[in-house]
Amino acid sequence: MLIIPLKDGESIDKALKRYKRKFDRTGVVRELRERQHFTKPSVRRRAEIQKAQYIQYLKDQEEV
Repeated sequence: MLIIPLKDGESIDKALKRYKRKFDRTGVVRELRERQHFTKPSVRRRAEIQKAQYIQYLKDQEEV
């Protein structure tokens, strides 16, 4: 459970924003979505390789 202590004079909106940011960083929702269906390790590996190739392509385009 995440605990967000309120600072002196801090509004609820700012504290809620800090909570949401901290919650997103934990990756709980992302993990739940991944667990909804089984993905074969070979398919997962292929997706990681394709993502790495895409990122490399974007970096190469920046250099040109």
